[in-house]
Amino acid sequence: MKAILLAAGYATRLYPLTKDKPKSLLPLGRRLIIDYILDSIDSVKDIDEIILVTNARFASQFQAWADSLDRSDKATITVLNDGTDSDDNKRGAIGDIKFVIDSLNIHDDVVILAGDNIFTYDINDMYAFFKEKSAPTLVAINVPEKHQLQKLAVALIDDNGQILDMVEKPQEPKSNWGIYATYFYGKDILPLIDEYLAEGNSPDAPGNFPSWLYKRMPIYAYKAEGSCIDIGTVENYYSTVEKYKDA
Repeated sequence: MKAILLAAGYATRLYPLTKDKPKSLLPLGRRLIIDYILDSIDSVKDIDEIILVTNARFASQFQAWADSLDRSDKATITVLNDGTDSDDNKRGAIGDIKFVIDSLNIHDDVVILAGDNIFTYDINDMYAFFKEKSAPTLVAINVPEKHQLQKLAVALIDDNGQILDMVEKPQEPKSNWGIYATYFYGKDILPLIDEYLAEGNSPDAPGNFPSWLYKRMPIYAYKAEGSCIDIGTVENYYSTVEKYKDA
């Protein structure tokens, strides 16, 4: 299995913090944001390679980070430059997923994660659920606050975990299940990304692809215990730093 870590954004809402540094490499406590995500990826023993896709502006910084790690007994890290250099010519998250698959000729199951989301749910439990269902699997977290759900993809999920409906940023959420940016896809699903893009669908937010996919085949949501923080603003970053100051 391959892990694809999405880190090609420019995080303009965090300027000036991210003007010359990618969000994933910002400090959080005594570590970096990306280090916490890497811990979770490393817990999945079937992952044999981690592909971090980034842009031309930040590729050297990510490569220096990867080179500083001792990975002798862990999955290798490949830093892949998508060739973009600004928010104006970015490929978008789904565009970057396709770029990774095509560039490295991937024919394997994948787990796709945002490179800037701090989460506490157990990705190994989610992986076990994915293997049990043998179908595309998303992660869902119970979010009681309506104003938070309005910022997320929200899913209706049956008792078996199958997604019956999924809407991006709904004004009137149909459930409390918010979908976050961790996705398990079997290798048979990867060619459908080409089909999705060929239809002219948005290459941006990674949640757009499963929103399209659930109408074509059964996909499932793992109802996770835990939380996920998407650090989207300067204020949000500093409040998260405060929470992790002793980490």
